[in-house]
Amino acid sequence: MKAKPYSSPALREELAPFGIAVNSLWPRTAIAAAAIEAYFPDEVFKASHKPQIMADAACVILSSDSRSTTGNVFIDEEVLRGVNVSDFAQYAVTPGAKLATDLFVD
Repeated sequence: MKAKPYSSPALREELAPFGIAVNSLWPRTAIAAAAIEAYFPDEVFKASHKPQIMADAACVILSSDSRSTTGNVFIDEEVLRGVNVSDFAQYAVTPGAKLATDLFVD
């Protein structure tokens, strides 16, 4: 899995002796959540991924060895590509739509 280093290693270091991992997971695209539906134009909701993509990526991370997979900031699509997922159309709210990049991903 490709990841950026976690910016604050304090919690990671504190929990490492117990084999507890500390990671973050962020979506590459907007996620069709209630906040997107309520506060953004309908076009953004339609250009989003279903929340299932985050659940699937989290499952991969949580299934990884906690002693070696810690202190990372993961992006959902990168995690899934790391386990050979290449069809992201299954996650689209509107199949074929151009997806809206998440506000915090460059």
